[in-house]
Amino acid sequence: TMNVEHEISLLVEEIRRLGTKNADGQMSVKFGVLFADEKCANLFEALVGTLKAAKRRKIVTYQGELLLQGVHDDVDIVLLQD
Repeated sequence: TMNVEHEISLLVEEIRRLGTKNADGQMSVKFGVLFADEKCANLFEALVGTLKAAKRRKIVTYQGELLLQGVHDDVDIVLLQD
């Protein structure tokens, strides 16, 4: 089985690496940037699944339920925890 906690911690690292601070001082990255990143593509078998799990745990937040590449490239993924 996939270690969800581990995947989420990797996701947090990648958001920190690729993101920028928003007006509220939180790290934020566009879904399209995460999706298109080569390192992320190699790290995550199911990026969208990892994002959903992180959202359920209130580690990240974003608009909508299901993120689709292309359609939702401009959606901000915001890191809620430091």
